[in-house]
Amino acid sequence: MAGPPTLRRKLLRGLLLPLTLVLLVDIAGSYVVIQAITRDIYDGELAEIARELVLHAQPDGKAFKFDLSADAERTLLLDQYDDVYFAVRDDAGRTVAGRPGLPAMQAAATGMTFGDALFEGKPVRMGALRTTLPNSTVATVQVAETRAKRTRLAQELLLGVALPQVALIILAGILASVGVTRGLAPLERMRGAVAARSHVDMSPLDARDVPGEVYPLVTAINDLMARLGAVLDYQARFIADTAHQLRTPVAGLKAHIEVALRETELAQMKASLAHLYTSAERLSHLVAQLLSLARNEPNTARAHFVLFDFNKLALETTTEWVAEADKKKIDLGFEGAGRPVLLEGDPTRLKELINNLVDNAIRYTQAGGRVTVHVRAEPRPQLVVSDDGPRIPPEQRERVFERFHRLLGTHAEGSGLGLAIVRDIAALHRAEIGLADDVDGVGNTFTVTFAASVADGAADPATLHPRNPREIVA
Repeated sequence: MAGPPTLRRKLLRGLLLPLTLVLLVDIAGSYVVIQAITRDIYDGELAEIARELVLHAQPDGKAFKFDLSADAERTLLLDQYDDVYFAVRDDAGRTVAGRPGLPAMQAAATGMTFGDALFEGKPVRMGALRTTLPNSTVATVQVAETRAKRTRLAQELLLGVALPQVALIILAGILASVGVTRGLAPLERMRGAVAARSHVDMSPLDARDVPGEVYPLVTAINDLMARLGAVLDYQARFIADTAHQLRTPVAGLKAHIEVALRETELAQMKASLAHLYTSAERLSHLVAQLLSLARNEPNTARAHFVLFDFNKLALETTTEWVAEADKKKIDLGFEGAGRPVLLEGDPTRLKELINNLVDNAIRYTQAGGRVTVHVRAEPRPQLVVSDDGPRIPPEQRERVFERFHRLLGTHAEGSGLGLAIVRDIAALHRAEIGLADDVDGVGNTFTVTFAASVADGAADPATLHPRNPREIVA
């Protein structure tokens, strides 16, 4: 099966087909002109013969006679290539001299009249000349010749015109082929470079000497390769980080299982199983965090944005943490906006964002401390989570959002992924995330600021449903 037509073939076809068409039109036009020139040349010779024959028509009483010797006739009608015939007729159409079978031709009152006819099975060119003698007798001289020299001259002239043009077309084709080959050489080099490179090589293609028409394509390919490289780097980093993070809890599980298997007393076995349950719970939390991190990767995440009440979502999510806060005797509070805050986003992911911020705050706040969740509507929708946890130094505030980063000196258990997930979800919603000291000087305040909300009254909160979701790819 033949492959698709190459660009080289298309370019040559686009160049040579119009040139060939122009050549054919030019040859056809030249043929018409050459025929006209040839006809005028040899019609002039026929006219000279006719005028010479008219001179030999002499008045004879009320008629005329034709006086031309045989030698003079042979000399006058001699032609190297064609047979020449003549006929002299009176006004009644009777043949006075020449060939009686020559087809009759009506002559104009003045001047020479020309036409084509068939005589003795051969095409001939005829001319007729009418003249009035001194005795008022009318004589018509018809001259005819075959078309051999006319055809010969027309062919020679046409060949002389067409051959150089055909040669020019051939030369143009050769030069065009060389030019197209040289013009496509950078693409061929690029094809070879792409074919030779490794499947893991995502470095940009060399765009030097690339034609301007192809440069946007190369730029788009380089951009795609950069994005693919980022995804592959993320996958490699994620696999390495996952393997590293899972190694410790899995080893802990194995150790607790070995201890439980060695126990013979029921009480000690239950204690070992309790440790085993705690380790399994930590492992489950880590796996959930890792999956969430992969799902919210900004380069690959797909979110379905709908219009919803963010204030209501934040209240419901915070309420779910009351029991956990009570276990640590932490005062968990919520300060809403006092009215619906209509936001376009992915409610599932934003719930996950709130969960991670509240979890982080409760995890690092000591017993007796407080955690407060605020939702603000103006000037832009904003989520604020304040805690009484260890103060994060300014030089560490950027790094706490990195994966697996943990502050030194803290003994709270955690995977180091919660704030990284918060950062990715915020990026997916084009939201700004910030970290500062709490206003009372104890703990930290995390803020997530979104784009402007829908104007008041633009929608009824009671009717908000995920209708016609808008898919967002980050």
